[in-house]
This record gives sequence, C-alpha cells and structure tokens, in this order.
Amino acid sequence: MTLTDDQGRPEPPVAGNEADTLLGFLEFQRATFAWKTAGLDAAGLGRTVAASSMTLGGMLKHLARVETAWFTRSMFGRPMGEPWDSVDWRADRDWEWHSAAADTPEALRELWEHSVEGARAAVAEALDHGGLDRLAARAWADGRTPSLRWILVHMIEEYARHNGHADLIREAIDGQTGE
Repeated sequence: MTLTDDQGRPEPPVAGNEADTLLGFLEFQRATFAWKTAGLDAAGLGRTVAASSMTLGGMLKHLARVETAWFTRSMFGRPMGEPWDSVDWRADRDWEWHSAAADTPEALRELWEHSVEGARAAVAEALDHGGLDRLAARAWADGRTPSLRWILVHMIEEYARHNGHADLIREAIDGQTGE
C-alpha cells in the first residue's frame, strides 16, 4: 500500500529494501515536479525569475531529456528517439531549454510524461537483468561505467535540484508555495 501526501505524492517506503527506497524517493521527486508545473499555461511555463533564463517549460523538456538520456541511451545504449536524435547538439547544447518556448504546455507535459514512463520501464528491465549493480551500456569518456544504483541516486539529485528552482519560479507566478 502506497501512502500519499496532501498533494497526491507517493510517500517513499520508510523500511523498504534499497531498490524500493531509491525508486520511492525518485517517484516522490517526480510527483513534486509534476505538482509544481501543474495547471500552468504557456505564459506560466515561460516565466523567468530575476536574472535567470530558466523556465518551468524548459525544465519539463530538460527533465524529459535527462530521463531518456540516462535510462534509454546510457543504461541500454539505445537511441533516444525524437525529438532528441535529430537535434544538432553542437550548435545548441541547451536546445531543450531554448526550444521549450515554442512548445505548447500540453506537448511539454506529454513529452515529460512519456519520458518518465519509458524510464520506469527501463528501470524495471534493468532490475530484472542485473539489479542495482547492473552497469550501464555506455561508459563515460574516462572509461568508468555507472551502475543503475548511481543513475537512480543521480536522478533523485537532479529532480531535487530542479524542484528547488521550480519552487522559486512557481511562487513568483502565482504565490503557490510548499515543500
């Protein structure tokens, strides 16, 4: 039985095994991000705060890319698919952040949700074939290869960092606050 908080976020297990605990915290962070971006139109998703060019729409697209990059490309060595495969990343290393302004809120949410679903399926496959110790198919430039465990912890960190950004932007948009 999964407990949820007042925002509908699943509470991580308090006495789960390692995989369930890591996945519980990742799902909590994903749900926090979904909460922070919910109900916003294009203007809200395109809003910036102070001197930063970061937007919630850019974060949706960035986190969609990160989910797909780690769990599809890195873990299994598979193509990321579109829109990622046709991007000239040398011309614009931050393409996902910049191009999000041209996307509708529905398209951004759909891209992120599709990426999260693909990541969940990839994690289940990796757990079934090697568990948390399974090494990614793609090694880093220095020859080291991250494990699924490392990737999950990194993704928790990635979401936690961007959820902090999302808190600030969302509060500036409509005053919504909360953890």
